[in-house]
Amino acid sequence: MTKGKFITLEGCDGCGKTTQTEMLKGYLDTAGIDYVFTREPGGGKISEAIRSLILDGKNAEMTDECEALLYAAARVQHLHDTVAPALEAGKLVICDRYYDSSFAYQGEGRGLGDRFVASINAYAIGNFTPDATVFIDLPPKEAFLRKHGADQNDRMELAGEAFHERVYEGFLKQAKKNADRFIVIDGRKSREEMFSQMLSALKKRGIIG
Repeated sequence: MTKGKFITLEGCDGCGKTTQTEMLKGYLDTAGIDYVFTREPGGGKISEAIRSLILDGKNAEMTDECEALLYAAARVQHLHDTVAPALEAGKLVICDRYYDSSFAYQGEGRGLGDRFVASINAYAIGNFTPDATVFIDLPPKEAFLRKHGADQNDRMELAGEAFHERVYEGFLKQAKKNADRFIVIDGRKSREEMFSQMLSALKKRGIIG
């Protein structure tokens, strides 16, 4: 059976990933393309439990290292439960966030560095590298204005402006470092223009027929 394709979507909180994902799902449904949509952290019973632990605003005392390791742990389980079976079945997998977020949020945002993040994710991801990563490029100030501020129950969104600026720089760094994998979308464009650009790039790479 032909192995499926793996697409990830990345960007700052509020950049428009959810909207673009819904538009992509609508396109795939209409085209009759079999796909699985999932998210990180999450995408399965255990991974969703870890997600709740990480994002709970009451867990303010969580260390940065603990946070990074929990993301990696959720990733291992998520790949086992959801991503790997779908790819083996030849399905298209669309994932809201993946390990590039760890480099951006924990590596840059928390200041743990690329080496630390790479070391803990080397085991976590194995051979599961995305075929394409769609990065919606929108600075955090504009993104938070779009979503009318931070979610007061989300520990990550409450981390502060300077943190999210570092996260954004981390994404730009990953996009430059992995230019062959990244599809960079201008987040300031209309949702229709963004989707058209994303779909065209995915088709050009043979990921969507």
